[in-house]
Amino acid sequence: MSPLSDAYRDHPLHLHHIIPLDFDSVQTVPDSHVWPTSHALESDDHLSIPTVDLMDPDAVKLLGHACETWGVFQVINHGIPLDTIGEVESEARRLFSLPTGHKLKALRSPGGATGYGLARISPFFSKQMWHEGFTVMGSPVDHARELWPNDYQRFCDVMEDYQKKMKELAITLMQLILKSLDLSEEEISKVVSPGDASTALQLNSYPFCPDPSRVMGLAPHTDTSLLTILHQSTLNGLEIFKDGVGWVLVSPTNGSLVVNVGDLLHILSNAQFPSVLHRVVSKEKEQRLSLAFFYSPPTDFHVSPLALNPAQVPLYRSVSVREYIHIKGKNLEKALSLFRI
Repeated sequence: MSPLSDAYRDHPLHLHHIIPLDFDSVQTVPDSHVWPTSHALESDDHLSIPTVDLMDPDAVKLLGHACETWGVFQVINHGIPLDTIGEVESEARRLFSLPTGHKLKALRSPGGATGYGLARISPFFSKQMWHEGFTVMGSPVDHARELWPNDYQRFCDVMEDYQKKMKELAITLMQLILKSLDLSEEEISKVVSPGDASTALQLNSYPFCPDPSRVMGLAPHTDTSLLTILHQSTLNGLEIFKDGVGWVLVSPTNGSLVVNVGDLLHILSNAQFPSVLHRVVSKEKEQRLSLAFFYSPPTDFHVSPLALNPAQVPLYRSVSVREYIHIKGKNLEKALSLFRI
């Protein structure tokens, strides 16, 4: 068991907050999954998140500006081969296309953090989401064996390789982002070290839906992580909330990855970088997939504001990653405010 999965054991969920709907068996959207309608602002040239080229000589400045003004950006020339992303998406499709009863063999346990099930934010909302997920931390071999007793190795190899590449990218991004805050190499190395980190890979499926306008794929939330790196398949659905603007659509573009600031980076930056509120709405009837990689420090690491000049006061008290996960597990929206000084 990884220390990160261990951190989730303290607040087990009821099975009804873990087991997804049998999406294959429904002809209409059940009342349990009908959400009030909300209209998003369609993205246009004036409303699109920044794109940062990692090969740009000004990447540090551009990343800092994107984190400060939006809390989210698309990254290109990130070094992750498109073939690698395609393989992970293909394996995710293979998993989610299994019959529901079969997928339940890999169900996340009530106190567990990995395997098949609903989003962890489900208990905070009165309506259920049109979503099923599969969480991986390290090797998924135990759950993969349940799904494919004679053919699990390919899934494991692809997931482990992707996590390794994503962790390397996350470290690169974190180093550049922290440089934009004028931190010293020594300060940066305390937060970002190649060996220690808490990471998780979340495979998301938003299944075929008979009436997409009535459902919510993933309810509004911020991520706990330092940062999250997301690949989305070709269908629209992801929206981020920008103050003074409203909901902004983040359309998938070929070859780019979406990176968003999480709560822990918000604390680290002393609120200079907003932890971006985001959601997934269903735009099409067809299935949509995404792959989210979450990067955080080790669970015993204490996060506190680093980017302070002599005139600044810290806005947040120091908190361990484990404690923050525990508090957010009980107070989804209020977690950050509870650590505000």
